[in-house]
Amino acid sequence: MEVRNNIVETINNFLIDEFELEADQLKETAMLKDDLDIESLDFVDIAVIVEKEFGFKVVNEEMVNIRTLGDLYAYVQKKVDEK
Repeated sequence: MEVRNNIVETINNFLIDEFELEADQLKETAMLKDDLDIESLDFVDIAVIVEKEFGFKVVNEEMVNIRTLGDLYAYVQKKVDEK
C-alpha cells in the first residue's frame, strides 16, 4: 500500500505543479481530458515524469487506454510491480 500511496502522491504533486490543478480535483474517477483538461501533448510530459520518477519506459500503445486518473495510477503500479 505504501508504494501505491507514493505513486498517487508523486503524480498528484506533478499535476498540481505543472498543470495548476487543485488537490480536490484529483480523484481517481476524474477523466484526464474532460475533467482535468489534460491535452494529448500533456501526456508526453506526464510520460517523461513517470519515466523519471518511477524508472520504467512508458509504452505509448499502453497509454491510449488511460482515461481516468485511477487508470494512470493503476498503470504505474502495474509497471512498478513488474520491475
